[in-house]
Amino acid sequence: MAATPVLTAAGAEVGDTITLTVQGKPVPVRIVGEVRDTSEGGTHVFIDAATLKSAVPDLKPTSYSIDLKAGTDTDAYIKTLNAALKPLGVSATGDKYVNGSDPVTVLNALTAFLTALLVSVAALGVLGGVVLDTHERIRDLGVHKALGMTPRQTVAMVVTSVVLPGLVGGALGVWLGVAVLDAVVPAMGRSTGLRLPGSVIAVYGAPQLLLLALAGTAIAVLGSLLPAGWAARIRTAAALPTE
Repeated sequence: MAATPVLTAAGAEVGDTITLTVQGKPVPVRIVGEVRDTSEGGTHVFIDAATLKSAVPDLKPTSYSIDLKAGTDTDAYIKTLNAALKPLGVSATGDKYVNGSDPVTVLNALTAFLTALLVSVAALGVLGGVVLDTHERIRDLGVHKALGMTPRQTVAMVVTSVVLPGLVGGALGVWLGVAVLDAVVPAMGRSTGLRLPGSVIAVYGAPQLLLLALAGTAIAVLGSLLPAGWAARIRTAAALPTE
C-alpha cells in the first residue's frame, strides 16, 4: 500500500535501511527499489501493509489496484465490477476516467504531430537543395538524355544522389538525439526532485535506432522525388543550350 510517512534519513540508496516515523512511532524499513510516481511531488513511499501494523494496528486499505490480463475489455470489466460493488457504496474506475482524459493519448498525438512537422520541414529542405543542384546540372542532364538516358534512369540518378547524404544525416541525427536525450531528460527529472530510471531514458533499442537512422534516407528520397520528376520530363532540346 502507499503511505506518506516522515523520513528520518536523507540520501539513502536502494538496499539501505532507514527509519520512518508513522504517527509518532518509528518503523524501520529497507529500501528494495524505486518507483516512478510523480503524485504529490514524488513523496509517496510504497510499503507493505504488514510493515505498518506495529505503528497503525487498525490500518485499513482505502483503495485497491487491479491488474487485468492482456486482452481483457477494461470498460466491460469496470461496468460489471461496479454492478457488483454498488450495494457496498463503492465504485471502480479506470485511470482514464480519473482526470476525464488520457494524458498518454494527448502526448502521443502531440508527438506524432511534431514528428510529422519535422519530417515535412526536412523533406522541404531536401527538395530545395535538390532543385538547386538539378538546375546547376541541367546541361549535363541534356547530354545524358541525348546519349539515350531514359526518364526512369534520370529519376534514379537524381534520387540516388541524395541516398548517401540522407544516410549520413540520419545516423548523425540519431547519435546527436540520443546524446541530447541522455543529457536533458535526467536533468529535467533532477530539477523536479525525481531520479528517472534507465527504462524511462533508454526508450529505443538497437532495431528502433537503426530504423530512425534509415529514416533520414527515406526523407531524402521523399524530398527528391519532385525535382527528379521534373528532370525526367525536361526535353533534351531545352536542356542542352542551358549553361
